[in-house]
Amino acid sequence: MSVIQTVLALIVTLGILVTVHEFGHFWVARRLGIRVLRFSVGFGKPLFMRRDRHGTEYAVAAIPLGGYVKMLDEREGEVPEDEKHLAFNRQTPPRRIAVAAAGPIANFIFAVFAYWLLAVIGFTTIAPVVGDVEPGTPAERMELESGMEVLEVDGRQTPSWRHVGMALLQRAGEQGEVRLMLEQEGRRLERSTALDGWLGGARDPDPVREFGIEPWRPDIPPVLGEIRPGSPAEEAGLQPGDRILAVEGEAVADWFALVDRIQAAPGEALSMRIERDGSERTLTVTPASRTDGEGEHIGRIGAGVESVSWPEGMQRQTQLGPIRAVPEAFNQFWNDTRTTLVAVGKMASGLLSVRNISGPITIARVAETTVTTGFESFVRFLAYLSISLGIINLLPIPILDGGHILFYGWEWVRGRPVSEAVQGLWLRLGLLLIAMLTVLALYNDVLRL
Repeated sequence: MSVIQTVLALIVTLGILVTVHEFGHFWVARRLGIRVLRFSVGFGKPLFMRRDRHGTEYAVAAIPLGGYVKMLDEREGEVPEDEKHLAFNRQTPPRRIAVAAAGPIANFIFAVFAYWLLAVIGFTTIAPVVGDVEPGTPAERMELESGMEVLEVDGRQTPSWRHVGMALLQRAGEQGEVRLMLEQEGRRLERSTALDGWLGGARDPDPVREFGIEPWRPDIPPVLGEIRPGSPAEEAGLQPGDRILAVEGEAVADWFALVDRIQAAPGEALSMRIERDGSERTLTVTPASRTDGEGEHIGRIGAGVESVSWPEGMQRQTQLGPIRAVPEAFNQFWNDTRTTLVAVGKMASGLLSVRNISGPITIARVAETTVTTGFESFVRFLAYLSISLGIINLLPIPILDGGHILFYGWEWVRGRPVSEAVQGLWLRLGLLLIAMLTVLALYNDVLRL
């Protein structure tokens, strides 16, 4: 069932973002008087097709990993004389640039709308209050202490742990000083420390924890919540609401101690003393083995934790009116765009590991996680992925929108198109680069599995 949910989450995610992207191309082409022959979401054999009064076919195809807008073009077939003015190749370079840029711009507009919607509907975040500080980390060098709230990172306000993580991620692989503005018992404090290539070679880094900060969290008792069907927990007879008292005779202090004990025993039969409905009993559960991101085998039993309420003072409710939400949406958009651009630049320059490049498998897994987590998480994921899709498509690589814009811009400046020989060479290089990036992304995905 989990595989089906993951695939469905991927289809929904890509379906939304591809439709938005291709609609941008479609809408601008229509506005400029270019004849659109087909608007397809997906590749391959159409599963559904409809034709409008303009002769445009709308299709949903079998392979949901992209899409395209096909326009009338003399380079792709015979065009009647009376329709040649409607062909894409007959348009001026500025018009063709507008059509090519419209897809990424549509992705950016969608991200702004998503952040605006979240601000209007309202969402709750957890205040970024320090719990523990790991020794030998930048956080320890800063002398951070439990109970401090992170207000700013390098001058950027950080109302939530997501903001803290995004701000710290921008410093990955860098030299120089990072500054934090903190609050402790009503006093504002500024702390700083030097970075020396921090996170440069990390794969899928967690910038907050790699910085040495363990976020504050309420005491979480070892009480089970959701039990996954077919999991070792279900096979052992564990049920939601069970409190784990001891494992192999050793008392369990809290949920995290229980997780650590299970992860340390892949494939090992564990005796668990539990409390259920006021009485105690003993069950035996054998954690399944899985490989983590570092290649280590860890145990898992397929059980979640019972939900715990956060103290009211640790929760931050954000809800804005439609007008006030506009600048907030653009601010969120710019922060995420800047983070993505910085990450792309650092991977290109070698400051950040290319192992962070993700492919469809990772996207599917994250999509499924955010769908099950809730509406806010899924919309934020869509917005961030939409920004990434827009930026990637603007890269000056042939076959991408940015490559087309580069050629059309060159034609605009020089007054004549790039020769077919040069275009062919750049196209082959672009295909090779895209193929290499695809293989790398899939390789990284497999390692994450």
